Amino acid sequence: MNIYVANLHYRLNDEDLHQIFSEFGEVTSAKVIKDHETGRSRGFGFVEMPNQEEGSKAMDSLNGSEVEGKQLMVNEARPKQPNNNFKGGGGNRGGGYGGGGRDRRY
Repeated sequence: MNIYVANLHYRLNDEDLHQIFSEFGEVTSAKVIKDHETGRSRGFGFVEMPNQEEGSKAMDSLNGSEVEGKQLMVNEARPKQPNNNFKGGGGNRGGGYGGGGRDRRY
């Protein structure tokens, strides 16, 4: 079972998240999502628990509970949806104004 955890305190890391959920059963992974540029927590993460019953118990028990002064929001993660709006790579095809800094005199 894949579990989404929101409203995490920024000090919490992967190990903290693992420990919180391991009280309810086996945890195969726990990941706090971080900003790519700063490395700082984005305040949410994902936990995987192989046993559905243990995962449900963890969600029910932890949803709304306070950890590090913040009230957790915990629910089953939805599958990632494909991004149908993605049009592919960019690249400059020569259009537009300016011409890459060339001095054009007409």
